[in-house]
Amino acid sequence: MNTHLSILSEVKQGNYKILARALTFVENNIAPADQILKNLNPHSENLVIGITGPPGAGKSTLVNAITNHFTAANKRVAILAIDPTSPFNFGSLLGDRIRMAAQFNNPKVFIRSLATRGALGGISAKTIEMVDVLKASNFDIILIETVGVGQSEVEIAGLADKTIVVLVPESGDEVQHIKSGLMEIADCFVINKADRDGADTFANNLKKIVHQGLKSIPVLKTVADKNTGVTELCKWIFKPVEMTNERKVHLFAEKAWRIIQNQKMMAVDKKRLQENIQAALVKDDFNVYRFAEEFVKL
Repeated sequence: MNTHLSILSEVKQGNYKILARALTFVENNIAPADQILKNLNPHSENLVIGITGPPGAGKSTLVNAITNHFTAANKRVAILAIDPTSPFNFGSLLGDRIRMAAQFNNPKVFIRSLATRGALGGISAKTIEMVDVLKASNFDIILIETVGVGQSEVEIAGLADKTIVVLVPESGDEVQHIKSGLMEIADCFVINKADRDGADTFANNLKKIVHQGLKSIPVLKTVADKNTGVTELCKWIFKPVEMTNERKVHLFAEKAWRIIQNQKMMAVDKKRLQENIQAALVKDDFNVYRFAEEFVKL
């Protein structure tokens, strides 16, 4: 059962157990991960939705509400929840699954957590590879919830068919930051927790900003924990998306660049790097540039 063709066959049929095994192979570079990736169908039509935004915006709760909506419509949903990796102990809490505990026994839902592995924008090469494996299965929609680290999350735009930026009414003071950063990647703004004070004012201000741009970006309001506004959002999610050949070339170039970057960096052991730095820092003549040059030669 560990041959790449048999694994892909089971993944395509929706075998969650084999899918989980395939994702583990790919995440940890265990054979036959390389052959699995090289034999994926490049023309998969699965819809990939990126959900991003600042911490505390209620992304996990919104993902849970979206999942409930689609499973009620008899659709199969995959969720990839990305958690930050600690720069100190290289661990990750992977806690998003806790907030989605209600989905654990749902046969139409598959949930996988993934650490960022140091990627600033929350998207590592492993994210790309694991999303492609999920696309090889028979899901109707794949939801990617990225780390809430602010504007560096623009990387999600290179992976998803549509990108949803989740904000809260208190984000009103950050409108200028939104204009210069997330505006470029958002296909839809969702103001969650819209039952709070200032939600309508913030929504109107945001609409004025997005209408100044070259594309029309919807601004929707939700209260995810009360399931308010979720139906309208889900209707927008499944609206057909047009992708120009120029954008397709750009997106695949970005994916290829990140995969190549990962392969080039694979030989660099970050834990060993930290240990060597610790030993080198005791020397009075320590220079990080000389250190880096020498470390590469090791």
